[in-house]
Amino acid sequence: MDQTSLVIRRAAATDADVGLVARLFDGYRQFYGRPPDLALATDFVGARLWADDSVIFLALADAAATDALGFAQIYLSWSSVAARPIWILNDLFVAPAARGRGVGRALLKRCRAYGVETGAQRLSLETLVGNSGAQRLYESLGWHCQNDVTKFYELALDRSDG
Repeated sequence: MDQTSLVIRRAAATDADVGLVARLFDGYRQFYGRPPDLALATDFVGARLWADDSVIFLALADAAATDALGFAQIYLSWSSVAARPIWILNDLFVAPAARGRGVGRALLKRCRAYGVETGAQRLSLETLVGNSGAQRLYESLGWHCQNDVTKFYELALDRSDG
């Protein structure tokens, strides 16, 4: 893949873009141990794009490409202390055939640029402890692990808790 032809663009709330992202999103969920479910992926991605409650960037081999190579999805949050937006990089996925070709790097750079464009204080993400490839990529782009500064807590909200 020629890096000069790589196109990173924001996904639009269209059936075509929902389809492009959903195929990758289904692969992303499978990477994290979920069973294939293209209908669920399509519904979820479509809901995000049509509600405009996330920003999804697509990586394409060139402007005429009909299949996406990868995607990144960021969600808006806020820093009350800084009184500025924060973007949470929730999802980053590169199709297996496109890995090692700079697609993830290009998507991360676009997310960073978007954060700057929107006046955000920072971008945040979390990744699995064993995902060393992703960690090397993040760190090569200036991301810093904050384990020594903060602790991450989680409260599961099981639907059966009623």
